[in-house]
Amino acid sequence: MTRRPYQPFLLRILHGVTGICLGLAIATAFWTYTVYDGRWISLPLPDYKEIEGIHGTFGLYTLLIFPVFVWYAFHRGQKRLIQPNDWARLSQVGYPRWWRPLSRFVNTLSLIALTFALFSGKMMSSEWLPKGELTHRWYYAHLIAWVVMVVTIALHVLLNAQLGGVPLLRSMWHIQSHPQDSPRFWKKQIRSSWASIRSKGRQEWVQTLISLPQLELAIGLALIAAWIISTIKEIVIFVGTL
Repeated sequence: MTRRPYQPFLLRILHGVTGICLGLAIATAFWTYTVYDGRWISLPLPDYKEIEGIHGTFGLYTLLIFPVFVWYAFHRGQKRLIQPNDWARLSQVGYPRWWRPLSRFVNTLSLIALTFALFSGKMMSSEWLPKGELTHRWYYAHLIAWVVMVVTIALHVLLNAQLGGVPLLRSMWHIQSHPQDSPRFWKKQIRSSWASIRSKGRQEWVQTLISLPQLELAIGLALIAAWIISTIKEIVIFVGTL
């Protein structure tokens, strides 16, 4: 009897929430592009001007949940990301052992693409598109990031189907959980983690920061910078209106 693939309950929640927010952000991004740009691809969608604000809202939801997903990916789900010995295996195109490192590479690339999409989105102004200002560098960067994001998501689904078929894809949406994976234990785990955080001194925090994987640290700093830079921009604009 073949065992049904099982995914950790927390992974399914974070993956599901992030996937829904990101999917809606991508859909509204295409709609926004059609309404305000459409130079390369024109989709038969209604001319709904408020779609840009809706896209920004779903982008914000994705930005809020993404740091938690990144933390999980690099700590509890790091086996699903690129490994040091995967680079040599990626050259063995077509061989059975090629698919899994390729999947891990795509997973890692999707995190990078989404980080850049969120960062470039925060660098944009909500006034650019309504004013017809379509030549800003951050707008082009945002478009490129979303195209890469769509490609990596498609590859992510296809590679998972290749590796585990429909059962693996369906396992991400099952609601059942193993007893040791139950949300009943989350409160205790959160308290334990919080106690560990509070017990750390300044030197331990610095050591923890230094020991973080370079990519995880880069993504974290990019997300923090996106908030700081966009906040400063908003303050400058507000002060300029006084």
